[in-house]
Amino acid sequence: MMMGLGSLGAMGLAGTLATCTTVGPTKGFDASKLPPLRLRMSRLDHITVCLRPFRAAGPRLEIEMLGDKRVVHNYGHGGSGWSLAWGSSAIAAGMALDGGTQDVAVIGCGALGLTSALLLRRAGARVTIYAKERLPMTRSARATGTWSPDSRIAAADRVAPSFPAQWEEMARTSYATYQNYIGQPGDPVAMSDRYVLFNDEVHVPPTDEAAAEEVRFASYGRLLAGLTPSYRELPADENPFPVAHARVGQSMQFNIAALGQRLMNDFQREGGRIVDRSFNTPADLMQLREPVIVNCTGYGARALWNDYSIVPVRGQIAWLAPQPEVRYGLYYRHVVVLPHPEGIVVQEIGMSDMYGYGNSDETPDRLEAETAIGAVAPLFR
Repeated sequence: MMMGLGSLGAMGLAGTLATCTTVGPTKGFDASKLPPLRLRMSRLDHITVCLRPFRAAGPRLEIEMLGDKRVVHNYGHGGSGWSLAWGSSAIAAGMALDGGTQDVAVIGCGALGLTSALLLRRAGARVTIYAKERLPMTRSARATGTWSPDSRIAAADRVAPSFPAQWEEMARTSYATYQNYIGQPGDPVAMSDRYVLFNDEVHVPPTDEAAAEEVRFASYGRLLAGLTPSYRELPADENPFPVAHARVGQSMQFNIAALGQRLMNDFQREGGRIVDRSFNTPADLMQLREPVIVNCTGYGARALWNDYSIVPVRGQIAWLAPQPEVRYGLYYRHVVVLPHPEGIVVQEIGMSDMYGYGNSDETPDRLEAETAIGAVAPLFR
């Protein structure tokens, strides 16, 4: 039941633990082994909400002609945008440069926009990013920041036969590229320990109604076997948590504030331009001077391109005050906790990947934050 944790990361646990539930702590937390998390509402700094752009057929990576302009679409990565960014953008950049074009516009300044623009610039193209918002204000900036390459990436029964191989290529390319950022100033990318905690397993069979409504999300973690460190069961004398079972492994973590600033700085230092500009319809793109456009608008493509195959999947993060001494994350009672330099992420991810599906409400919910914090806080009493 717990297979694949090493390759999927924390956010990939929602599906694998959908039939697990946990009971209350059975002993006290051993602070001599790990620094305790201070999980209290009084430490709540702010709440962010992100809409993941899920497409049942998977990310849109294709060319569309708009008058005499060639538009390369690179959006719709669900909860896997940061994880697949370099691999997906490598494919998009190849499409954009096909034919020898040297002037390229990139629409969007999030994870996919920045990586597409950097790869194009490094290939010798003259590149301008046009965006209404730069990364600190984009939806990409509100992501959890964990390696999760197949989190709501597609519906298993809706993808093309070639998609699993393409996904594996994107994931491996991205993982290898991010390795270059580990240990860099500001820790834009890091490896962190992750603990999966539980006491008992209880099977909760879905009702017929729920089964009819649920999407069968694609899961490809097996294709990356051996790419990331594997998880291991902790013996009782190594388990610092007040639960019967704990597993530990390592996973890649994106510290998005530092990573985003690094990508923007690199792009501009290497000769790229970023221009503030809004687009309301595809016709607005005809005003651009560049003959090739890479469309990296993420969830925004639903409105800009009238692509209603994009389904929002709402995710909320409660940000607690930073704890620099904490270098580990955990999953417990359907809640993920991750340490970032800018704060402690606490996010309820639900019993399955359907949690938040179809919900486009970006209003912060304080009660949801309180519930998530309250679910994990008893571990450290």
